[in-house]
Amino acid sequence: LLVGCVIFGLPFAYLLVTSFKEDRDMSSPNGIVWIPKVQQTVPYLDPKNPLYEAEYRGQKVQGVVLEKRPDGTARVDISQPLSIRGTTFDAPYDSLKVIPRQAPLVTSVLAGELAREAGAQEGTAIEGMVVEDMEDGRKRVEIREPSALKGKTVVLEPAQTEPIRKVGLRWQNYTEAISFLPPEAKGGWMYLRNTLVIVILSVLGTILSSSLVAYAFSRMRFPGRNFLFAVLLSTMMLPAAVTLLPQFLIFRGLGWIDTLLPLWVPAFFGSAFNIFLLRQFFMSIPMELEDASKMDGCSYLKTFWSIMLPQIKPALAVIAIWTLMGAWNNFMGPLIYINSPENMPISYALQLFQGDRLGEPGLLMALTTLAILPVLALFFFAQKYFIEGVTLSGFGGR
Repeated sequence: LLVGCVIFGLPFAYLLVTSFKEDRDMSSPNGIVWIPKVQQTVPYLDPKNPLYEAEYRGQKVQGVVLEKRPDGTARVDISQPLSIRGTTFDAPYDSLKVIPRQAPLVTSVLAGELAREAGAQEGTAIEGMVVEDMEDGRKRVEIREPSALKGKTVVLEPAQTEPIRKVGLRWQNYTEAISFLPPEAKGGWMYLRNTLVIVILSVLGTILSSSLVAYAFSRMRFPGRNFLFAVLLSTMMLPAAVTLLPQFLIFRGLGWIDTLLPLWVPAFFGSAFNIFLLRQFFMSIPMELEDASKMDGCSYLKTFWSIMLPQIKPALAVIAIWTLMGAWNNFMGPLIYINSPENMPISYALQLFQGDRLGEPGLLMALTTLAILPVLALFFFAQKYFIEGVTLSGFGGR
């Protein structure tokens, strides 16, 4: 069991570790990098091209000033957040606040002409911060060590520098991944809200409708009960692709396209498998409990709600978990019915993010980790009911 847990846990461990990696650690000639390292940086106030903080449409942004006008305004080019990078706007120059950049630390060895320009001996090892990335790919480095050369600058080729890295986690992957989301996503909260609406209503609808129908099939006597139950079970053999187009035409006729309604309303019409599962649970409950409730004057609904439902909590729990996970990870439904970004759930938004940022696996893994954390936490907290429900339902191999 331990070996199996380790093997099946490796993909999740890789996902988690990769979400904290820098781009240079994504591929290595030595294999998978399991211990990430981060580039060391120091704050640096650039006197030539300072970085400013401003407010744009109600949110804090960072950028550089492209033009300072005589009337006291400035043209700002946004660099953060990444979703609106490259956008320019006008702002009063007095409202801009100068903030430091994060300059990466590098090491190098001065030799030849570089050593003579810096006034250092041949082969002097230096440590400095990159104050400018030049257009031709070279780096302007301000020396910090040794102290005798502190403050001097040298221009180095990329091959002449070695980044200073230490074991650590790059938490910026998470903030950068969120900053790449469109402004209407409000930092991903819009996607989370849409997903929670779908999940909560789907779980409630599935439990209420499936349990009611299952109770009727298991306890109530009416003409054609067995035939209707057989018809219900036969619907499980219909491929989803067969009903896809008719469902779409129905929802389009109702005007529900580009809304969340097609994603949760069908849950209130029951599910054949869930009805079958709950029916088997209801049939295992002794009839004496129901007879006693009838003697006390309970109606069918009162008996169902107060006597029968509490007896099948494990089954309800496992159905709730299955429904939640299915609704949370549902991608095909939003792909068909959702068009507007403000109506997208997490699964659809994650797929679009993957298409846009496929070349940045660190950001993709970070956003994926955020997307699975809620269902992962739910599974750990509810695994007792999940295992109990699977065992009692007969799917445990007995």
